[in-house]
Amino acid sequence: MRLLRRLAWPLLIAVVTCGVLFLGVFPTRTYLSQRAAIAAAEEQLDELTARNAELQHQVDLLGTDAEVERLAREQFGLARPGEEVYQVLPPPEDPVEVPDVWPFNRLRQRVEP
Repeated sequence: MRLLRRLAWPLLIAVVTCGVLFLGVFPTRTYLSQRAAIAAAEEQLDELTARNAELQHQVDLLGTDAEVERLAREQFGLARPGEEVYQVLPPPEDPVEVPDVWPFNRLRQRVEP
């Protein structure tokens, strides 16, 4: 009987400790991880909402004649009747410089007139 009482208290303490862990610690970890997931989802939602607002602004602009004309001029080089279109070309690229050393001097002689 005495042995049973000696073992009862440590067993009771172990059971209570396990109960506290299952009822307190594990749900708290789950709650915190879910809170972090919700915060990340809300941040992504804010980014998507802002992007949707930008795209809606572009859609609204495309509904105007001025924006359609601007895009036609810039992207397709179109002009109204009677207008002349001039395009400035980029400068030509510099020719490739070949070093004047052994394996390249024969190549230079063949390429250059």
